[in-house]
Amino acid sequence: MCRKLKIKKQSRRDPEAAVRKSGNSGKRKFNKKDVLYFQKLILKMKEEILDGIKHISEDILKKSQKDAAGDISGYTYHMADVATDTYDREFSLGLASNDRKMMYELEDALKRIEEGTFGTCEDCKNTISKSRLKAVPYARLCVKCQEKKEKS
Repeated sequence: MCRKLKIKKQSRRDPEAAVRKSGNSGKRKFNKKDVLYFQKLILKMKEEILDGIKHISEDILKKSQKDAAGDISGYTYHMADVATDTYDREFSLGLASNDRKMMYELEDALKRIEEGTFGTCEDCKNTISKSRLKAVPYARLCVKCQEKKEKS
């Protein structure tokens, strides 16, 4: 007698995927509650970074529009003021660039949740500690492997 098994299609970014048994050890890495916690944490971080990028972009745009409108005159501004404005603009662009890199890391962490590999060290394949993931939810390496990487 053959029974049909119903297979539930996994939705995108399914937190249950990270709860499935891992191929090597057969142990569960995280329960659903843990995975949902990390997923929410990552989504919150993404939202905060997007807000930061938006504010930086608006600030740069305002300064650029001022420049384009001719509000800046070579006679009214001291060279030091112009240099400060340039530095501020470059600094803001650097922050936006760092934020974009962080967004990539967070997106990748969400992808790992979807694939069921979230919380697994990419080097040694051991489970990354919850305390590390709470501090750095997009971590790809356990503390030991991260230390090795930083020393080399």
